Amino acid sequence: MSDSTDPDVWFLTRSVPVAAFVGGLCCFVPVVTVLLGLGTVSYAASLTDLLYGRHVWAFRAAGLAFLLAALVAHLYVNEGVCSVDAAVRRRRKILNLVVLSLSLAIAAYVIWLYVIVELIGLALGIW
Repeated sequence: MSDSTDPDVWFLTRSVPVAAFVGGLCCFVPVVTVLLGLGTVSYAASLTDLLYGRHVWAFRAAGLAFLLAALVAHLYVNEGVCSVDAAVRRRRKILNLVVLSLSLAIAAYVIWLYVIVELIGLALGIW
């Protein structure tokens, strides 16, 4: 089951990092703004205050929504779960996949936002 062609492994390695990236866009957008020369460091700092201060939950909700939509699509396409009866029959696998994907997504989000983006922002002098 740990084969790289396993659809569950493929789902986890593709969807979890994207969900973490989407959830962390609140702080990555100001970094990209400075790196591309589209704004100054003070503009990026004020943009960070706006996006992370007021709208951080919208970005986190978007990341979670992406992960749940990808999970539903994966279960429908690859696992053939398209009815309540099929979901009840495979409830243990579904529950394990949901818990694993949420746990990995939270870990990836923390590493992405609070380690990688934080270090880049400190190096640029944004925060």
